[in-house]
Amino acid sequence: MQLNVSLAGRSYPPTEPYEVSREHIRIFAESLHDTNPLYLDPAAARAAGYRDVLASPTFLTVLSERAERAQVAADTELGLDYSQTVHGFQRFVHLRPVHPGDVLNLEAHIDDVRITGGIGLVTVSCRVFRDSTEHVATMYCTMVERPVGVPLS
Repeated sequence: MQLNVSLAGRSYPPTEPYEVSREHIRIFAESLHDTNPLYLDPAAARAAGYRDVLASPTFLTVLSERAERAQVAADTELGLDYSQTVHGFQRFVHLRPVHPGDVLNLEAHIDDVRITGGIGLVTVSCRVFRDSTEHVATMYCTMVERPVGVPLS
C-alpha cells in the first residue's frame, strides 16, 4: 500500500497519561550511559535549583515512540509499512523541565506526508503536556519508509 499524502494535517487524540518516575528517568539515562548527576541524584538536582532529578533531553522519545507506533503507524488510512520504517530526523523543543511525578500526555499531528524517489517520508510533531494542560515540549520526527525489498545500508 502506498502512503496517503492527503493525511498531512491529521491530528490524533491525546495519549493515555504517563506518570514519570525516578526509576524511568534512571533507566533511560543508564541505557544511554549518561551519568549526569542531574538525572540520577536528587541532591545534585536540588543543589542546581531543581525540585528533583530531571529527565534527560531525549527522555521524551519514550512517549513519542509510543504515539508514533500506536497512533500514526497504526492508522490504516496512512498506509505506512512500519516494518520498513526508520527514523530519519528528530528534534526537540523543550519549554519546561520534566521531573518524577509529572503526569504527561502527548498529542501527535502529521505535519507532512510525501513520496520522493520511491521513499516515503512522514513528518510528525508531538506536543507533550503536563496534567493535560501545561505544554512542556514539542518533538518533531521524520519517519522514512523504504520500499519493500530495499535493504538498510
